[in-house]
Amino acid sequence: MTVHSLLPITAASYEHHWLHDDDRDWPETNCYVDLWIEVLNALNLDPLASLAFTLDVGFNGEQWDFFKHPANDLWELYGLKVAEINVWRPLADHVIAHIELGNLLTLEADAYFLPDTAGVSYGTQHQKTTIVPQMIDVDNERLGYFHNRSYFELDGDDFRGVLRTESTQTSLAPYVEVIDTSLLRQPTREELADVAERLVRVHIGNRPDGNPPRELATRITADLPWLRQHPDRFHGYAFGTLRQLGAWASTASEFVKWLERPELDGAAVALASISATAKTCQFKLARVLAGRDVNLDELFDRMSEAWDSVYAPLVRVYGS
Repeated sequence: MTVHSLLPITAASYEHHWLHDDDRDWPETNCYVDLWIEVLNALNLDPLASLAFTLDVGFNGEQWDFFKHPANDLWELYGLKVAEINVWRPLADHVIAHIELGNLLTLEADAYFLPDTAGVSYGTQHQKTTIVPQMIDVDNERLGYFHNRSYFELDGDDFRGVLRTESTQTSLAPYVEVIDTSLLRQPTREELADVAERLVRVHIGNRPDGNPPRELATRITADLPWLRQHPDRFHGYAFGTLRQLGAWASTASEFVKWLERPELDGAAVALASISATAKTCQFKLARVLAGRDVNLDELFDRMSEAWDSVYAPLVRVYGS
């Protein structure tokens, strides 16, 4: 029996990062950001330093941006190289090969087979998500993986489902990236801050024009009749709009606080306000499913005003 693993952790002993604590507005953001927070945490790297990219997030006309760590930022901060790989043999073989090389893989998976999604997707609906396996035992069909807010293990049918061991030849290969750790650095707080502030200037320069929370408000208001007619779509709709807005704001707030610049205290507070208000807004939007009328104008006005309070001090400090 051979167990391949990169890190000396187990699902029982692993301690997730405090960004995923239950008492936060949004203990989960999205699968990609969440897994990177935990991968960096497990590698003894500070995940907060990696969040400058949150400062160029906005509304794309249909939904709030699905914000993700850019590969360049991970390279600049930690020396991690992230790139797509070819999937030309069984997934388990790729996982083993890269663990033996000292690397990890991000792997597109079906949440139907992920026990940590119990009550949401596990065993009930097929949903695309991303995991990072770091332990595999093929003989006993066991897999240890980072997903969402922590590190988990699965086995048996779930092992076969996630790794597609019974897929037909016509099945499309999943999207897989290698996380090359061969040039991994362990920078000091000061070194991370220097790089992060340089990345802030880049991302501030790429920030969206206008007032994205106001644009999102206009879209949601227009969508209310559709939501009443399609209550089964509410959770997906809310995830792509208010949940991503709130989770983004909460994450960006913690990054701005991490920068430790007193002149940015107001920006961090404004982002935290957007996070809390988006959560309230999502609860009120759910009333649509019960046939109730909702008026979200005051809440959206509050978030729109906060947006300006976020970027005015950031631009003063870092320029546009």
